Amino acid sequence: MYTEQTLQYLQQKKKILFLTTSNRWSGEEGGETPKSTQLAQYLKNQLKKKVTNIDVPKLNLYPCEGNVSTERGNSCGQKKALLHDLEKNPSGQHRCWASLNNPNDELWKISKALLESDAVVFFTSVRWGQTNAYYQKLIERLTWLENRHSTLGEDNILEKIDAGIIVIGQNWHGKEVLGTQKQVLSYFGFKVIDDLCWNWQYSENVTDESDASYAKAARAFKKTFLQVLD
Repeated sequence: MYTEQTLQYLQQKKKILFLTTSNRWSGEEGGETPKSTQLAQYLKNQLKKKVTNIDVPKLNLYPCEGNVSTERGNSCGQKKALLHDLEKNPSGQHRCWASLNNPNDELWKISKALLESDAVVFFTSVRWGQTNAYYQKLIERLTWLENRHSTLGEDNILEKIDAGIIVIGQNWHGKEVLGTQKQVLSYFGFKVIDDLCWNWQYSENVTDESDASYAKAARAFKKTFLQVLD
């Protein structure tokens, strides 16, 4: 079982960060929680230790400004983009122009927790064959972490942080999404751990878009991973 290997590995870690990125409408009757977010909460409960769990869609995150690729060159993550705020940036490492240009941006809540952790696990859903929009916004906004060592020639401040990604989908492209994002996390400089990286997809039938299939997927997921029986 995927969850067993993930839990076994994380038991060794002291400071763990879970970043959940799927979403539901806040007014949904019964307050439904996305499957990947349910999984993160289940794993946190099983670990019985302090795990910081940040629900990314609930944060105010501005889009990446694309400073990697401008006519002036690559200005992402430069020292002059440093966020001068001891509360938001106690490590002194947060350098993002979008954080400076938008005072109410909340990326600092993620970078602060991330740089204090020794393991991070991203949780994402698959939408139209790709990671969901919140995950993509987040990973783009964290580009300054990768750019520091890949372009600016500075130290890789992520090399001692173990990372993984758990991908939850319905019927298309889950394995491909997992493979791509493992490579992305590797490019970032994380130590990517196979035991923290896996994909669950309900069906291999890409044309099955029936209402019943989606309802069955939710029940199958809960039975498989959350020990909830019909």
